Amino acid sequence: MSQPLTLTLARRAPQPLRWAGIFAVLALLMMPFLALLPASHPLAVSTWTLTLVGKILCYAVVAVALDLVWGYAGMLSLGHGLFFALGGYAMGMYLMRQAAGDGLPAFMSFLSWNDLPWFWWGTQHFAWAMLLVVLVPGLLALVFGWFAFRSKIKGVYFSIMTQALTYAGMLLFFRNETGFGGNNGFTGFTTILGFPVTATGTRAALFLATVILLLVTLAIGMLLARSKFGRILTAVRDAENRLMFCGYDPRGFKLLVWTLSAVLCGLAGALYVPQVGIINPGEMSPTNSIEAAIWVALGGRGTLVGPILGAGLVNGAKSLFTVAMPEYWQLFLGLIFIGVTLFLPRGVIGLLRKGDK
Repeated sequence: MSQPLTLTLARRAPQPLRWAGIFAVLALLMMPFLALLPASHPLAVSTWTLTLVGKILCYAVVAVALDLVWGYAGMLSLGHGLFFALGGYAMGMYLMRQAAGDGLPAFMSFLSWNDLPWFWWGTQHFAWAMLLVVLVPGLLALVFGWFAFRSKIKGVYFSIMTQALTYAGMLLFFRNETGFGGNNGFTGFTTILGFPVTATGTRAALFLATVILLLVTLAIGMLLARSKFGRILTAVRDAENRLMFCGYDPRGFKLLVWTLSAVLCGLAGALYVPQVGIINPGEMSPTNSIEAAIWVALGGRGTLVGPILGAGLVNGAKSLFTVAMPEYWQLFLGLIFIGVTLFLPRGVIGLLRKGDK
């Protein structure tokens, strides 16, 4: 009889990582409840801490999603920031409608618009907004991937095209006439599902939803990676021509994991926006997508858990460096990438596994 997946994965994980992972999951699940304690309580967690960790967890979902397409299928995407931002904008449209009530969103009134654009119709309903969160990045990835994989674009050319895609999206959303708030984007949110966005209880619920999304994303990734589908993806990465010689068409496998990865990024963006309180075209910057690749490289490609560590380490360091030495943060990020490439080709997870032997 086959062993349960969780038991099998636990036994395969490095010894330090097993206990650290269990402790981290328990700590994350406890944080929303600790945030509800009075501020004078010694175990109380501040709203600022809850928001910061929640933001990092959203980035961790993006890192796992990118690892599925880069670590397993060998497709380095430099445009995942676009899918993340599109999910955030879909949620932002709902939040802006809630803040505006029966009127137009504030930026539309400022621009002297009289009517709501057609693509805003129905965004006052949470269910429709969540459908957009899934469909918009998913359909864009499906269409882009269908043409790219059909044309057999891969390697550095695929990376360049994804980077061009997110850059084009950023330029489009910067324009005021597109109806997405231009340079300022969306902000000034008040309620979500009738609850105040800034209330501690709402923040705790959003944080818990983010933890659940991360765990579900990790579970989906592990199930895929250890299935026949995952083995085929690995074959696509290592020897695509030989896979085709064996009778497999890699395009369908690549398209499926590419679209799934985009949807996961969209869901992460949807949870990111109400926690941070703003979404603007800067989230589509190619720099953000390059940072996501650094998270995966630092943690360890093709490990799923490693990218979570990478996202936590880099963004934790970013929070410290941007306060202490903001002018040197980009230099520090570049040194991380160079150091990982030279000394940690398998990332932090590879280092832990080596030490566990």
